[in-house]
Amino acid sequence: MIIILKQDTKKEQIERLEAFFAGMGLKTHLSEGEHSTVMGLVGDTSRVDPDMLESLTEVAAVRRIQEPYKKANRKFHPLDTVVDCGGVKLGGGHFQMIAGPCSVESEEQIVAVAKAVKQSGATLLRGGAFKPRTSPYAFQGLHDEGIRLLLLAKQETGLPVVTEIMDIKHLDLFRDVDVIQVGARNMQNFELLKELGHTGKPILLKRGLANTLQELLMSAEYIMAGGNEQVILCERGIRTFETATRNTLDLSAVPVLHGLTHLPVVVDPSHATGYSRLVPSMSLAAVAAGCDGLIIEVHNDPPHALCDGAQSLTPEIFDEVARKVHKVRDALNA
Repeated sequence: MIIILKQDTKKEQIERLEAFFAGMGLKTHLSEGEHSTVMGLVGDTSRVDPDMLESLTEVAAVRRIQEPYKKANRKFHPLDTVVDCGGVKLGGGHFQMIAGPCSVESEEQIVAVAKAVKQSGATLLRGGAFKPRTSPYAFQGLHDEGIRLLLLAKQETGLPVVTEIMDIKHLDLFRDVDVIQVGARNMQNFELLKELGHTGKPILLKRGLANTLQELLMSAEYIMAGGNEQVILCERGIRTFETATRNTLDLSAVPVLHGLTHLPVVVDPSHATGYSRLVPSMSLAAVAAGCDGLIIEVHNDPPHALCDGAQSLTPEIFDEVARKVHKVRDALNA
């Protein structure tokens, strides 16, 4: 349920309402916009009488939220959320490019890629320390050593770090990581999401291979229900009957999600297509669709990459993509 307050509502009136709802066992969330203030109620609102609330002088309207996701709902929070990723703002008009290798392989590799993508305009560094692989015999990542190397690259370049968590028992290793990524395979690992809700760290939540947008938002709700509202949604392609690409990039998800939620939406064209030759055009299309950022795989030697070399751009091609991305954004903002 949301309560739209009148513009001239005083602070004391808001506090009185908050105390009233607290007495009913409900949590309140205040969202102050330019023209109105919205108070969201979280909990069992079945005992709340809308007619009684609408009779109050400070209340303009009362509406029930029908969707099962509440905190992630734009009705609950009309203004775009801006997520602070280690000093870099994402969302609400702040566009960012996240780039780096699929997996961290060595100090030389991650530092070289970090320096290259930063020079091309990337503002966050991605890199896998823990790698979920379909085959148990494939490279699984360097684990804690991979995180150490990522943080070394951060020290060298100043780029905040984005890396994926696989198991909640590894959470202590992520204390200095700026953005924790939840991969597609863990999108509905609800115990993991609940724990991440207590961290206060920005969470980049990837859409599952066969999950609807509502299911994605419900997973975000698990994190937000724990008190962590710093959530970034990621469209990374879904599994369809098409075999020409690794997955099918659902770019319609960008405007749909922007209508449903206040959370920022980034697009991963690398995992979506699976082929480096398709990444540039899909990156530009994602920007045209209105995404808040891109997360792109970049490797300094793709043919010899230990993971996903086929979909990784070289630093030189990433530089070209970055320049074209800025041109598209300039055209959209003209």
